[in-house]
Amino acid sequence: MSDADAPAAVDLIAVVGATGTGKSEVALSVAERLRASGRPAEVVNADAMQLYRGMDIGTAKLSLDERRGIPHHQLDVLDVTDEASVAAYQRGARADVERITSDGGTAVLVGGSGLYVSAVLFDLAFPGTDPELRAELEREHAEQGPEALLARLRALDPAAAADVDARNPRRLIRAVEIASRSEVVTPRLPSAPAVWRPARVLHLHRDRSELVGSLHDRAARMFRSGLVDEVDALRAEGLEHGRTARAAIGYSQALDVLHGRATEAEAVEATAIATRKYARRQVSWFKRYEAEVLDVSGTDVAGLQAVARRIVP
Repeated sequence: MSDADAPAAVDLIAVVGATGTGKSEVALSVAERLRASGRPAEVVNADAMQLYRGMDIGTAKLSLDERRGIPHHQLDVLDVTDEASVAAYQRGARADVERITSDGGTAVLVGGSGLYVSAVLFDLAFPGTDPELRAELEREHAEQGPEALLARLRALDPAAAADVDARNPRRLIRAVEIASRSEVVTPRLPSAPAVWRPARVLHLHRDRSELVGSLHDRAARMFRSGLVDEVDALRAEGLEHGRTARAAIGYSQALDVLHGRATEAEAVEATAIATRKYARRQVSWFKRYEAEVLDVSGTDVAGLQAVARRIVP
C-alpha cells in the first residue's frame, strides 16, 4: 500500500467480526502499538454481555492481567439483574470515546454485538420503553407464544420482522413494542448509515470451516474452565431474574445443567450450535459495513499480532 493509498489517520478504530475471530487480541495489539509510538490508546468494549459483572468465562472477558495495562471501558457496568439498554450503552460508550480522543488519544472499539457497535459508529436513534405496552406484550408471548407477536410485527414492520430473532423473546417483544408506536421506527442498520464521526473499521474474517470447529472447542473450553460454577454463583446475584443476562449463550445452557435439564456434554453441544448461529448473524451484520476486511484464517496469537503490525506499522 502506498502512502497515498493508506487510510487517513483517525482517532477511533473499530475491530469487529464474528465470535472466535480474534478481535480482543487484535484490539489489544493495536492499542499497545499506538501507545508504544507515543499515542495514548484505550479500549472500549462493544460486547453486550461483557457489560455484566461476573459474566467472565462465558463471554471470554479479558482479566485485568490479560488487558496488559491498557485501560478498558464499558466492562462490568451492569448487575445481572439489569436489562441491557443499547441507548444507555450508546451514551456511555460515546462519552468514553469523546474523553479518550479529547485527550489526544485513540479509542479502540472492539466487539461483536452488531447493534452496539453500530450505536457508536453511526447516527442511530433509540426510542425509550413503554412499560404498559411491554407488560401486555410479555403476557401475550407467555400465553400465545412467539408466532402471534411475529405475525403482528410482519404487519407493522416487515423489515424488522425479517431481521428479528423470533426465538429470542426479549428481542421479539422489543421489536413489536417499537413497531407498535407510530412515532418511532425500529433501530436497524440502514443501507447507507450516516457516521457519527470518522472511524477506521477493521472487519476480521475467518474461514467458515475453521470457525465452526473453533467455536465447538470454545464452548467445551468454557465449560472446562468452570462456566457452570460461575453461573451457579451468579444465581445468588439474581441471574435468573435478569431479562438479558440469563439468556446469554452459554449461560442459559449452564442453567439447564444446574436444573438437571441437560448433561454438561449436551450443554456444550447446545452452546456450540447457538454460537454458530450467532456467528452467522454477526457475519451478515458486519458485511454491510464499509470496512477493511482482514482475513485471519489460520492465524494464532502471533498471527493476530502481525495483523496489528500492519494496522499500526
